Amino acid sequence: MGNPVLNIRNLSTSFRIKENYYAAVDDVTLTVNENEVLAIVGESGCGKSALALSIMGLHQKERTKLDGEVNYKNQNLLRLSDGNLNKIRGNDIGMIFQDPLTALNPLVRIGKQIEESMKYHTKYSGSQRKKRTLELLEKVGIPNVQRVYKQYPHELSGGMRQRVVIAIALACDPKLLIADEPTTALDVTIQAQIMDLMKTLQEDTKAGIILITHDLGVVAEMADRVAVMYAGQIVEVADVDTILKNPLHPYTRSLLNSIPSNISNKSRLHVIDGVVPSIQNLKRTGCRFAPRIGWIDEEQHQENPLLEEVEPNHWVRCSCYHNFYFPEGKTGEKHYVLA
Repeated sequence: MGNPVLNIRNLSTSFRIKENYYAAVDDVTLTVNENEVLAIVGESGCGKSALALSIMGLHQKERTKLDGEVNYKNQNLLRLSDGNLNKIRGNDIGMIFQDPLTALNPLVRIGKQIEESMKYHTKYSGSQRKKRTLELLEKVGIPNVQRVYKQYPHELSGGMRQRVVIAIALACDPKLLIADEPTTALDVTIQAQIMDLMKTLQEDTKAGIILITHDLGVVAEMADRVAVMYAGQIVEVADVDTILKNPLHPYTRSLLNSIPSNISNKSRLHVIDGVVPSIQNLKRTGCRFAPRIGWIDEEQHQENPLLEEVEPNHWVRCSCYHNFYFPEGKTGEKHYVLA
């Protein structure tokens, strides 16, 4: 891993609902390094995509309030004008969106969509942009690049469209790539191809990658470090081996214990009680996961839990992990290594 490419400090993203603002991303601090894949994992509604869009500055300003710092090259992206942010967005920082069909313009040919960021950020001539676009299409594994260059998004399969979205994100050789659920709408075979592609591209470009996902199999294959997110907060951060083999926070352990395993003796999957609370109904004090592990006594939770370094480079929120157990018994609790 290299030097830090992005430093997020005490980031909060609040959305206006009627007359009040509610934080969907709540005091998040993270660092992304060069040549590193940082996975951000959690259930739907935990704030993962809201965090990604905050970094990119893509929330509706009239309905959103941002606090804290998102530092790239000694600049706080949250304080930049739209013009200055546009010089970085799509150039230094690229993003792969989770739904390629909505990310692509249905009325513009594929080649022109890939060339758009180059037209804005580089001094390439038209012929140079086309040459670079064809190279990118080949790089992301698309056959018949001359034909695809002239096609429209609806003429491509879902996997091909996702490859085009990746080509767009890579067009200007970004130093940071944000991949927001890049395989959500794809079948299992194509998912594997896309993840193999991203792994190869990361090795080639040495860029830092933020990989947002709920798929712990993808995390096991791709990530160097993992940040587990719940109800807008980061609840655990560690390297991928530590997270998979020795998770501590009850939420991390619950996620991993919910995965089918061919090495576990348990006959039934663990089911996490309840759902992620809405940002309007979220209790802002105490351990936010406490309502979903009601068998743990209230006094085992901290009143104001903070991320604490419990061992080198392993951070956990709330001391309740010391006393956590699964109500169905401890059989299979340690079988976290994904097959």
